[in-house]
Amino acid sequence: MLSLDEIIKYALEEDRAFDDVTTEFVVGRGLKARARAVAKSHGVMAGGWVAEKVFKTVDPGLFFLQEKAEGKEFSPGEVLFRVEGEASSILKGERVSLNFLQRLCGIATLTRRFVEAVEGTGVKIMDTRKTTPLLRLLEKYAVKMGGGENHRFDLREMVLIKENHIEAAGSVQEAVRRARKSGKFVEVEVKNLQELEEALSAGADRVMLDNLPLEEIKKAVALAKGKVELEASGGVSLENVREIAEAGVDMISVGSLTHSFRSSDISLLLEVI
Repeated sequence: MLSLDEIIKYALEEDRAFDDVTTEFVVGRGLKARARAVAKSHGVMAGGWVAEKVFKTVDPGLFFLQEKAEGKEFSPGEVLFRVEGEASSILKGERVSLNFLQRLCGIATLTRRFVEAVEGTGVKIMDTRKTTPLLRLLEKYAVKMGGGENHRFDLREMVLIKENHIEAAGSVQEAVRRARKSGKFVEVEVKNLQELEEALSAGADRVMLDNLPLEEIKKAVALAKGKVELEASGGVSLENVREIAEAGVDMISVGSLTHSFRSSDISLLLEVI
């Protein structure tokens, strides 16, 4: 797995930050400046330290000050961070730092909305593996800053038996039986109450109720509550997440947290000193 330092290095290389012809010919070297990142929309802060790493990778001599703490909400007009030093260095790192920051703040902001929607129910809002390739570590961090919880990080962490695994094994019961030999935590996805009963009898640790209608979720809770952890997944939105939570599941996984968020609107404003 790539380290964050490597991800930032490749992101800067992709942008050809060290071959910035505009900055080289228009700004040149030696000019000092300060810049501030200003929010243009409401949101939740996530990834200020990543923006700092970007700037410091471009120029270790830059001074960086984060004004808004991680996980805190911000409003339009608020300053999220300040950076000061060589103007050319600030401009070379501007786009990459904002790309990371806007994306992570957008994920944290959407997550916070889901968390607030189920407030008081005790239900956890979970992410999924539907993340941007190579950015999973950062995107799952942003979910945490929004108040959500992380589901499994990768395929090695735990067993999660889905419909294609069940098809390959022949049945829910057989798939769970085989998975128990791994010694790992075993979760199985079911699409109806019959499969739920199979999962219970096979000894699954958690059952994912996949795209079950609300009334079926309630029946599943009545059947399995207290026997196994129950996770609802599929078709979850801000409009229906509350009623799903009130049905009595333990957690709700929401793929849209990391695949359908809207990046926060943030600008970097530079001032020569």
